[in-house]
Amino acid sequence: MRIAVNAIFLQKNQLEGYGWFVQEVFSRLAKQYPEHEFIFLFDRPFDESFLFQKNCSAVVVKPAARHVFAFKYWYDLAAAAEVRRLKADVWVQPYGFCSLTSSVPQLLFVHDISFKHFPKQVSWHQRFYYQWGTPRFLQKAQQVLTVSEFSKKDILLHYPISADKISVASGAARPIFHNIHWAEKDAIKSGYADGREYFLFVGGIHPRKNLMNLLKAFSLFKKWQKSNMKLLVAGRLAWQYEDLIDKLKTYKYREDVVMLNYVSDEQLAKITASAYALVYPSLFEGFGLPILEAMQSGTPVICSDTSSMPEAAADAALFADPNSPDAIAKQMLAIYKDESLRDQLIEKGKLRAAEFNWDATADLVWNAILKTAPPSASTNKS
Repeated sequence: MRIAVNAIFLQKNQLEGYGWFVQEVFSRLAKQYPEHEFIFLFDRPFDESFLFQKNCSAVVVKPAARHVFAFKYWYDLAAAAEVRRLKADVWVQPYGFCSLTSSVPQLLFVHDISFKHFPKQVSWHQRFYYQWGTPRFLQKAQQVLTVSEFSKKDILLHYPISADKISVASGAARPIFHNIHWAEKDAIKSGYADGREYFLFVGGIHPRKNLMNLLKAFSLFKKWQKSNMKLLVAGRLAWQYEDLIDKLKTYKYREDVVMLNYVSDEQLAKITASAYALVYPSLFEGFGLPILEAMQSGTPVICSDTSSMPEAAADAALFADPNSPDAIAKQMLAIYKDESLRDQLIEKGKLRAAEFNWDATADLVWNAILKTAPPSASTNKS
């Protein structure tokens, strides 16, 4: 079977949620199924480390697909023509969009439909493309995957597709996230937080991640506790971040907020393992992998009580209303003042993170590929 994989977000040193999911899943599938061919479609020069096994190859299809008009051209014309030329049996679309013109059966990943809940937090042209395209993509695709039961229910609530067509394949914490020695933790604290304990936020900086309310909560925590704790923010400047950066200039505790921007994955893993707690007050998530990665690192978690996050964290985190800085601050205070509670969360978190693994996720994706493939590709499918 020839499996074409949309790989436009596999960019060296720029992997985020989508990219990590594709790398973790398809590196395993290529190794597990050497009799099948995996062809990765990039829209720009790529790093050969993404050719995971000998049964992997790549093609570059231009122009780069990074805005609405380019998406339309790339998916429906340029890439569709290339996939037809390659005589692929299946085309895997991991990023929420698919081709509306291709006759090749497509497996579509829709991680979430946050644009339905927070339409003003994306640009008008992207919002239009999501709103116009998503129902068409869901109808066009032979099979649909999403990353949580919450997202599955959310998609079914908003779009008229059969429940049998959509299945769930959650992600997991990457192996590089694990506990580290106290001496290494002290070195991280010295390098990033002046030797102090710190709360950590991980994720791209844009309105849905709710950093403004996190700053308000941090102010309340500092006011109540008179602590020298720091707040580290690890994530790239994504979109609509200007107001946050402007507010930081006059923020009372700005000397205790460290904006790390994008850091290497190896450093992020160490920073996560060294944190006093992860505070993840996002307004909406399809799943929330930083929650599991913190738990696997032995770091307790405070997260939102909305969307998929209670599903991801189960009973292993403290929850807060993301719209209430007071509620977030109270959980920060609780975990700071109660070492026994913190220890319990660490142990529960390790157990919860262990319930997810990438091998199981890869198996679920493979099953969806088999469902997507036409009968003519049945030879050597198992």
